[in-house]
Amino acid sequence: MTHIPIRRALISVSDKTGIGDLARALGERGVTLVSTGGTRKHLADMSLAVLDIAEVTGFPEMMDGRLKTLHPKVHGGLLAVRGNAGHVEAMQAHGIEAIDLLVVNLYPFEATVAAAKPEAECIENIDIGGPAMLRAAAKNHESVTVVTDPADYGELLSELDANDGATTLGFRKRLAAKTYATTARYDTMISSWMFEQQGEAMPPIASIAGTRIMALRYGENPHQQAALYRTPGSGPSLAAARRVQGKELSYNNIADADAAFELVSDLDRERPALAIIKHANPCGVATGATLIEAYRRALKTDPVSAFGGIIAVNRALDAETATEISRVFTEVIVAPEADEAALQVLAAKPNVRLLLTGGLLDPGALRSIVKPVSGGFLLQSRDAGLVGRDDLKVVTKRAPSERELADLLFAFRVAKHVKSNAIVYVKDGATVGIGAGQMSRVDSARIAAWKARAAADAAGEVEPLTKGSVVASDAFFPFADGLITAAEAGVTAIIQPGGSVRDAEVIAAADERGLAMVFTGIRHFRH
Repeated sequence: MTHIPIRRALISVSDKTGIGDLARALGERGVTLVSTGGTRKHLADMSLAVLDIAEVTGFPEMMDGRLKTLHPKVHGGLLAVRGNAGHVEAMQAHGIEAIDLLVVNLYPFEATVAAAKPEAECIENIDIGGPAMLRAAAKNHESVTVVTDPADYGELLSELDANDGATTLGFRKRLAAKTYATTARYDTMISSWMFEQQGEAMPPIASIAGTRIMALRYGENPHQQAALYRTPGSGPSLAAARRVQGKELSYNNIADADAAFELVSDLDRERPALAIIKHANPCGVATGATLIEAYRRALKTDPVSAFGGIIAVNRALDAETATEISRVFTEVIVAPEADEAALQVLAAKPNVRLLLTGGLLDPGALRSIVKPVSGGFLLQSRDAGLVGRDDLKVVTKRAPSERELADLLFAFRVAKHVKSNAIVYVKDGATVGIGAGQMSRVDSARIAAWKARAAADAAGEVEPLTKGSVVASDAFFPFADGLITAAEAGVTAIIQPGGSVRDAEVIAAADERGLAMVFTGIRHFRH
């Protein structure tokens, strides 16, 4: 049947947003309303005529509300195929009335977990009757309309008005598909939480659930489709950021903004820090006494690549920094917050996208990274490794000075966010040369040194920015040539994971040049 009139509706919702208005509108259209527990009371308090589910089933709610809708008179009313003689006969024989419309949203499991409630309370917020009804109604979408999202209430009423109180098959199919996506997401949240409770990061069956935040004009290239989805969870994130101003975000904007946000979240929060990202790689990262100083120092690393880049900061954006940033074409700025004066400055640059996250990422939080491969996907935990002073092993005759140590740790944090093979030169808490994504580590070292020389020329400085700097490598130097290249650029100290069969050769090259070198024992490949 194409058009199904709505005569009887079952309503049971945790999220009461808009439900009173919907129920009143349905009642005014002559629809009989049936409801459960708190929803029935909510509607009755609005002076709406509504049947209690117990009047339909003949059974009271019991077991602390765990049992109320799991009954043949509910599921028979949802599953019966209209026009099927056998189904109609069974309904008549057992006093089952057809349910034409099901409006259900589920117990707030996600919010309960996010609020760090006790395990028992989380389990009580696992909905059983709701998903069972939703799946039944969605299966029988040829006969039943199912709505699980308050955002669809208005469209439902418009559909009824356009079809003399009925819904069309196309409308029901679309809502049925959305319903199954909703229950799948709900089950994914529950299974992920239960595996997490047992300390199982890589479960035997893995699911991914996300809610679409926005459809994008295209993906990395115009011939690709794309959308942004948010996965369940709490806390600041790029997907949950508030866009204060600016054009619509592109796929590449979002990817780069997330890379910048991740990087500044990993840096020491005692000092203002700023990162400039281009094509998923940092082209300048720095700390400073102020945010504007950090920006100027980061920009100096590679002012050419910074044009059209993405910027992230680790504290509230101020007007002075916003003014300075706005002098260079910038696609996106990501900040935890921005003061009113900064907002006014950027308002004069309406094309600049400003994203406010409300905070920084927890560097140690467990998050999963998914990479599609043909026929499946790779799943891994995010690289949450953060190296501190106690993790360092001095392997050269000369130990690094205090200044060198601070720069080495900063450089290694930045190298973690540079595509492999990664080489990062740092001086006084600011990058001065970055080599990214090369097939050879020595080529990364050469490119970083060359860019540092170009940046010095642009700044009108005689000596390369790398003179007196330190260098970080995301993985071990397989040969001494990469270290020698860095030494020729003027570095005084090196940080690297170590672990090569030629470590002794590399250490000897460092000692021969009077360099200090430390091993971390941890690598940061980023492919």
